[in-house]
Amino acid sequence: MTTSTVRLASSELDRRRVPWPVADALAVASRNLIAMTRTPQVIVFSTIQPVLLILIFRYVFAGSMHIPGVHYADYLISGILVLTVAFGTQTTATAVAEDLHRGIIERFRSLAMARSALLAGRAIADTCRFLFMILLMIGVGYVVGFRLHTTPLALAAAVALLLLFGLAMSWVMALLALTSQSAEAATAASFPVLALLCFPSNVFVATSYMPAAVRAYAAHQPVSANVSAVRSLLLGGPTGSHVLIALLWCIGMMAVFAPLAVRSYRRSD
Repeated sequence: MTTSTVRLASSELDRRRVPWPVADALAVASRNLIAMTRTPQVIVFSTIQPVLLILIFRYVFAGSMHIPGVHYADYLISGILVLTVAFGTQTTATAVAEDLHRGIIERFRSLAMARSALLAGRAIADTCRFLFMILLMIGVGYVVGFRLHTTPLALAAAVALLLLFGLAMSWVMALLALTSQSAEAATAASFPVLALLCFPSNVFVATSYMPAAVRAYAAHQPVSANVSAVRSLLLGGPTGSHVLIALLWCIGMMAVFAPLAVRSYRRSD
């Protein structure tokens, strides 16, 4: 029995053990994870930006930042974790667009596999990448003065919420990539979306310092909701309402953008 026959038999066995759309998505996710290990510079460069932001805001701007009752390093890291995940999805947009325009997606379409598997597999692989980035940012945070004020269980809940947010944002970026003409266009189009979500938010400063119109927007958007939830889980304070709002945002984003992305993928057949 040849190696390819063994792999095919193993694949068929996996499809019998789990629903075939799930097996297909996991197979695509495995392919994407292998590709990531072969291009580690992608992960390296995607983590340089948040590390630089931590160092700049911690040691350059921290003196002019005043958040009553909170050490700024603690306040900053909670926001940077969400920002890291959000900007990490820019790689999702680029990768999906590259697969689409290099013909890799056409090869997948010729196989007997679930139409949602390509996008779901990309989202799963990127969630694994987000976990690495989150743990790295927490480690950098501890170096610059961040400390956990709650419990390890709350920290685990914060990480889980960050991964869910990353998964939701991945579907947004996948839809953006499928409607772009090239990988460069997808990357360029994703930045304004991420900038409008991350910078007018409570990542770096409290929204109370913003003008009324900006404050109203910043207080009612997904990044601020997830930052508030992560902060309450890491630093303490009222947690339930913040986490509930963040979960509703994540679930709502996936409920809207996942079907739209799969529909856009099918229409491009």
